[in-house]
Amino acid sequence: MPIKVSVVTAEQRILEDEFDMVIAPGLEGVLGILPRHSPLLTALQAGELRLKRGGAETALAITGGFLEVRPDQVTVLADAAERAEDINLARAEEAMKRAQERLAHRTEDLDLERAVAAIRRAQVRVKVVRRGGTRSGSPSMQGQG
Repeated sequence: MPIKVSVVTAEQRILEDEFDMVIAPGLEGVLGILPRHSPLLTALQAGELRLKRGGAETALAITGGFLEVRPDQVTVLADAAERAEDINLARAEEAMKRAQERLAHRTEDLDLERAVAAIRRAQVRVKVVRRGGTRSGSPSMQGQG
């Protein structure tokens, strides 16, 4: 019995479909959500949101937000979320390089927390693209955009 999953940002609905499992980057560690999971509301950090169905897995890059779990539905309210096919790998790698250089050559006015967060976001984007977004099959993306 699959669980309905919705991933939304303030601007748009990124994904709405049914999956067997949700793996999300919680603040205290990675969360695994299966159908009929106990209700839960938690904050998310920047990371890879993985959605599994059968042998297929879909990955999205998210930059934080909230995860709400109900027995029959998971809603991800993401600050930002991108599918692999929407990420420009060269730009993501360049952003990571710039952020790492800022950190390596830090000055007094460098906001260390922002610099580390920028590196983390870029790393997640690169990882999702290299993973290929969807593997071993192609789950449909109903209700996109």
